[in-house]
Amino acid sequence: MLREPLHETWIDSNRFVARRFVRPIQRFMEVEASAGAALLLMAVIAMVWANSALSDSYFDLWHTHVEVALGSIHLFSHSLQDFVNDALMAIFFFVVGLEIKRELVLGRLRDPRAAALPVVAGAGGMLVPALVYVLIVMGEGGPALNGWAVPTATDIAFSLGVVSLLGSRVAPGAKLFLLALAIADDIGAIAIIAFFYSDSLQWDWLTWGILTLVAVAVAGRVGIRAHSFYIPMALLAWFCVYESGVHPTLVGVALAFLTPPRPMYSAEDLHGKGRAILDSSPRHIVTDQQREQADHQILALADVARESVAPLVRNEHRLLSWSSFLVLPIFALANAGVRLEGDVGQLLQPVALGTALGLLLGKTVGISLFTWLAVRMGWGILPEGMGARDVVALAAVAGIGFTVAIFVSGLAFVDQGLIDQAKLGILSGSLLAGLLGFFLYRFGPAPRSPEEASG
Repeated sequence: MLREPLHETWIDSNRFVARRFVRPIQRFMEVEASAGAALLLMAVIAMVWANSALSDSYFDLWHTHVEVALGSIHLFSHSLQDFVNDALMAIFFFVVGLEIKRELVLGRLRDPRAAALPVVAGAGGMLVPALVYVLIVMGEGGPALNGWAVPTATDIAFSLGVVSLLGSRVAPGAKLFLLALAIADDIGAIAIIAFFYSDSLQWDWLTWGILTLVAVAVAGRVGIRAHSFYIPMALLAWFCVYESGVHPTLVGVALAFLTPPRPMYSAEDLHGKGRAILDSSPRHIVTDQQREQADHQILALADVARESVAPLVRNEHRLLSWSSFLVLPIFALANAGVRLEGDVGQLLQPVALGTALGLLLGKTVGISLFTWLAVRMGWGILPEGMGARDVVALAAVAGIGFTVAIFVSGLAFVDQGLIDQAKLGILSGSLLAGLLGFFLYRFGPAPRSPEEASG
């Protein structure tokens, strides 16, 4: 006989939801920190593979022609590497966009005063690296100058991964400051891609793409929740924007910003509707008829529970691990392989040197200087437990540009030689920046507790 109390099932479900959805920012930070290890592993594999006796197989694999067609309509016809960068990375940017929107609407960036410090610091972490790059590459001129935005990026996964290794030496407020800084940096990177690294526009395709996004926005407003509607619309929007000349990964960001940040049902609605379903359900299931009735009621209860969680939170929860542990490692494997020919002199090439110093020197100086100015001018205050050492160390860690920096390098340059120089600069600059931040924390004085500070 079946004797499961439906009320106990409801209680267990509530506990499960509470465990899985509580404090999404904490889960985001934990997943991104763990993803840094997967990124590092794939980057090392790519570098070893690209410089081994099997190097030709590495480049042949990622240059394999990929064609996606729907009848006579060719949706995509480029290399496998381009498919990763243009299609799979749209998922990554969708997740990043969800995190940005959540922080803007519900999190630390909602309050202008709380957001001011990381936003100003992020601006310094973009302006100064770009200036350092331009000063170094200015003599080279020409296409090399197009890479000015490459060292402006911060990799959330790697940065949080380095900080996670330091444990209690990094105050909780410092970790949140780094996350907010990286999110502000991502907003800037998205704007740069949109305004500076999109091809000549095809306005007819762009118009259709915008109309598709408008349809998605209207559907969200009227309460349409079916994935069978949104997934085809997302693919259609991606294709239209791809054909328009605007980089299609920006569709991921646009869709994220159109995702409702609040649930359809309030907590009161959940309690009322759930209670009504529970009150009409059998307390003990004995017969098959009662089992069938209970199944329908549980499904109704599940629908109410699902719609009591905001679509923004649900989508981030579902896709965060896929983005962090599948999309980004594949991206690293496809893009981090740089053939090292010759000696260390490659690092002295203008693009490589400008990128490396932009990340290492530009980020450290830019973030530290702008943070000091913001605090000095009264635009913001440092989180509790942070001091000057923390600011400089976190500024250095933010110089790990890896994922977005490599992505931007592929947009900034056409010449493969310049792309390889930029990637070499990204890898070396990110490594040195991470080591600098790690050692500043690891061998500096341990942070004082609030009791010690007050004493």
